[in-house]
Amino acid sequence: MNKPLDMATQVKDIPHFVNGREVTGTSGRTGDVFNPAFGRVTGKVGLASPAEVDAVVQAAKKAFPGWAATPPIKRARVLFRFRELAEQHQDEIAAAITAEHGKVFSDAKGEMTRGLEVVEFACGIPQLLKGEYTEQIGSGIDSWSVRQPLGVVAGITPFNFPAMVPMWMFPVALACGNAFILKPSERDPSASLLLAKLLKEAGLPDGVFNVLQGDKVAVDGLLTHPDVAAVSFVGSTPIAKYIYETGAKHGKRVQALGGAKNHLVVMPDADLDQAVDALMGAAYGSAGERCMAISVGVAVGDVGDKLVERLQQRVKTLKIGVGTDDSSEMGPLVTGQHLSKVKGYVDQGVSEGAKLVVDGRGFKAAGCEDGFFLGGCLFDDVKPGMTIYREEIFGPVLSIVRVPDFDAAMQLVNGHEYGNGTSIFTRDGDAAREFTMRAQIGMVGVNVPIPVPAAFHSFGGWKASLFGDHHMYGPEGVRFFTRMKTITQRWPTGIRAGAEFMMPTTK
Repeated sequence: MNKPLDMATQVKDIPHFVNGREVTGTSGRTGDVFNPAFGRVTGKVGLASPAEVDAVVQAAKKAFPGWAATPPIKRARVLFRFRELAEQHQDEIAAAITAEHGKVFSDAKGEMTRGLEVVEFACGIPQLLKGEYTEQIGSGIDSWSVRQPLGVVAGITPFNFPAMVPMWMFPVALACGNAFILKPSERDPSASLLLAKLLKEAGLPDGVFNVLQGDKVAVDGLLTHPDVAAVSFVGSTPIAKYIYETGAKHGKRVQALGGAKNHLVVMPDADLDQAVDALMGAAYGSAGERCMAISVGVAVGDVGDKLVERLQQRVKTLKIGVGTDDSSEMGPLVTGQHLSKVKGYVDQGVSEGAKLVVDGRGFKAAGCEDGFFLGGCLFDDVKPGMTIYREEIFGPVLSIVRVPDFDAAMQLVNGHEYGNGTSIFTRDGDAAREFTMRAQIGMVGVNVPIPVPAAFHSFGGWKASLFGDHHMYGPEGVRFFTRMKTITQRWPTGIRAGAEFMMPTTK
């Protein structure tokens, strides 16, 4: 990108988007939005009150019937136009992501690309909503099934993908005929407003897509509101569990994707250069702030020394800086609070006896001394009982665990409480096949470090990485944002036979 950095001192107000227009918050509460590269406040986002939550829900509720009655092909045409507009404005949205999240500009554009793939999938909604029909299930009786929208649905999304994760939710929800409320992260909320404006420009009726800025007050308001039918969430496991339990208690359909501790197994026969490249990108890309980041490398047999030696040199030479610099490979962490938390994990790893091969705690980016930067950190000799192995760090920290053989690696992967993603690097087809069959993990890669499914499949983990029955986007997304109705029909002919008091059968 290499564009001049915005050094303006004016702090902007970041509003809600309700019923087709920006609406300034009235709660009197705001949250700070930072440019993490410089550690300074660039925006104040309004934090919704319960009354503002209700107003957004009522706007969506009013818009829902008309949108649900819109033919699926017409809904798809709105998404086609949105897709074209979003591609045209991709750089603008990516720049907003870099300014508030900190990730490098190329990564922000990649986020947009993956989100747009789901929009493309949702454009096929006329085909995806087709039901089933059975003629003559009984004498003169036909039956068929249809999938219908739920009503007002909400998406509660994380800071690490302020455009992509919302686009994993709302295109499918809208295509299915629902009205959607997006509650983005208050840390980087501006991308959500850009998406909302493009949807309106694409022809989406007012009130069908709304942005509710806020914190826990807004989240709880959506979880308990009687007119919200479903909630989709991505975030940490403790919050995902809370979202699932609270939403379900209030009668809502909920999919809540939680945290991860993704392992990449390196077999002795693996292409080591390929494995090192994979670990570097998957562990340190986006400063490790990804639910699909690889945070554990599993070195099998005698590959450990060679693997750590090559990683050490690469981590030391990571190019870290502002996201607008094309030479940067990694940007800052999102907030000063999160930076302190990640440093605390590194401190704890050292105190618990892990070998800190590369220490990034002292890193300072030139010209950005107040930024929330942390250099890449690499641990060796990490044990399963250590905190840095058990807990999700969500930062640029890679832990290497050494195991003697494949079965030990398999036991390690399956023994962790998280079950989001995992990968194996090997040339052995039998080992790869066995790994994919036995892994108790929702997404598995073979010589692929970040096995995020394509948009026409579905995304989701197992165990403590997912609460609810449905994965996200793809066919599972259509099922989540619709409910099935089955119609059984008979047109009487001749003289009625009178009342029947037995259970109807197909005889």
